This record gives sequence, C-alpha cells and structure tokens, in this order.
Amino acid sequence: MPTTRTARRMFGLLEPICLVTYLADESNEELAALGHRTYWDGYFASRAAPLGRVPAQVVHAAFYSFADGEAARHIPSAGETIPPEASFAAWQRGSAASVRRILGAALAESPGLARAADLTTKAATSAPTQGRVMYAGWRALPVPSDPVTRLWHSATMLREHRGDGHVAALLAGHIGGAEAHVLSALEQGIHPPESFGRLHHLPKQRLAEVMDGLCERGLVDTDGWFTDAGRETKQRIEALTDELAAPPYDALSAAELAELIAELEPITATLVAAGSR
Repeated sequence: MPTTRTARRMFGLLEPICLVTYLADESNEELAALGHRTYWDGYFASRAAPLGRVPAQVVHAAFYSFADGEAARHIPSAGETIPPEASFAAWQRGSAASVRRILGAALAESPGLARAADLTTKAATSAPTQGRVMYAGWRALPVPSDPVTRLWHSATMLREHRGDGHVAALLAGHIGGAEAHVLSALEQGIHPPESFGRLHHLPKQRLAEVMDGLCERGLVDTDGWFTDAGRETKQRIEALTDELAAPPYDALSAAELAELIAELEPITATLVAAGSR
C-alpha cells in the first residue's frame, strides 16, 4: 500500500508538470486569444470548467483559499461569451505546448514520456471520487490521446485530487483560506507573511483580522512568526494531506511505481531547471 512518503515523492515529481500552466506563457496566450481580458478571467474560467456551469459560490467553495468575492469577479462573467469548454481546451492546449517546448522534441517524443503518461493516467483515473469535488469534475473529462497532453492532464487531475484532500485537512485543522496562505508563507520563510503574493492584495483590515486570529489561537506570535504550535499545526496538515493523497497510487504495482518515478525524474528535472518557463 502506498505511503505518505510515496504521496510526497509523487507530488514533488508531478507538481512541476502542472506549474507550467501558471508560469509559462502559452496558456495565457491561448486564453487571451479566446477573448479573456485578464489573467484571472482566464484562470477562473478554465480551472472551474470541470465543475460545469456553476455559480460563483460553488467555485469559491471548491477553490477554498480565495478571498471572499474574488471568484464572483470572474464567475459567471468570464463564461458568458466564451464557453467554459473552450476555455478549458485552450488552457490544456497551451499547457501541453509549454511542456513540449521546455522538454524539447527528444524527451517529449520519447517512449519514456509516453510510459510516464500511461502510468500517471492509470493512477489518476483509479481513486475514489467521494468528497473530491474538483477531482470528480476532472474524472468526468475525456483523457487526451497525445502523450504530452495526457501527462499534463493526468498530473493536474492528481493535483486537484491532492487539493481536495488538502482542503479537508485545512477544515479539520480549522484553518481558513487566508490563514492557510499565512502558514504557507511562513513555511517558505516569507516575512512578514502579509507580503505573500496570495495575501498582499487583501484589505489591511482583513489582513489584521487574520493575523490577530492566528495570534489569539497561539499559531503565530505578536511579531508574525510561527510559534511551536503553529509549526506543528502546519506539519500536521501537510502530513494529513499526504495521507489523503496516497490512494491513487494503490492502482500501481510496486514495479510500476518504481518505473513511473524513474521515467518522471528526467522530465521533472528539465522542467525545474527551466523554472517551468
């Protein structure tokens, strides 16, 4: 049975494949060509597309960590003139183009990548969907036939599976979305945590409320640094996230898992070396 260590290892290998979506240019260019006026219009329209045509409240709940009202600035307006399906297709197309460009033809067209795509897909399409809203949405989508696109698609499906579990872990720890960003910032050594990119745009009063609440709970000190209790809370949430992310890998034999890791290592190393750009 796959362990939390397996889940953490696979997260490290698969995450750079997913991050090209947000760090490279091709997806943004594809979404802009469709008519999306801003990055966030394209982001919400494409990432929410697997949920179907749902109101902003549902997207806000599924995404969890965005500020109140942030989803409503883009949903449903971003999908009123551009069908969500078109946004998702552009997002997928651009992401695969980024992966292909960064890897180069020799690696992108290699048997090793095709095998990695097959094994990643086997894992990604095998986990239970109960309680996994974003993951269930992805499971309802067709899996692409092109190996590079299939690898990105299935890696991102596993990312959303892990994300659903992370939301459950945050809820179990009574940590809200903004609070989660504070803990992540501190874990990354960012101080003051309010300067973190996912927080600095919030109104100062809201930021103060978040920090005061964490301080009152003993998770940060008056200078905005982790307390021992805060660090332990963050570690406990990450450990539970890893535990909840393990089930997809039950579908792989020990030999298949070892093979997948070996095939992914050069792919991930190349993407990391390029900064996913």
